[in-house]
Amino acid sequence: MMHIFCPYCGELREEEEFHVKGQAHIERPKDPEACSDAEWGDYLFFRNNPRGVHHELWIHAVGCRKYFNITRHTVTYEILETYRMGEQPSITGETKADPTTQAKGVSA
Repeated sequence: MMHIFCPYCGELREEEEFHVKGQAHIERPKDPEACSDAEWGDYLFFRNNPRGVHHELWIHAVGCRKYFNITRHTVTYEILETYRMGEQPSITGETKADPTTQAKGVSA
């Protein structure tokens, strides 16, 4: 079982208290009326699915009911950091070396 640190409650709680809501840091189109159907469809339905460091939006559904972001490694399931809405991650795919690609001798 994973334990997740809620940046608002300041506590490490069981995963069952939380729900993932998808990819974090997705910018809504500034003028939705001017979007083509393809652009609007991209915004609504298409998300990144990286192998490695990924930023996700979560909610502490059973606790404080606030949204926050998690930086997680999609291969190891390791949670690298949690941070409040409006904050930027300190860890990105560029700042954290990917151990799975290093093990295979692949360089970025």
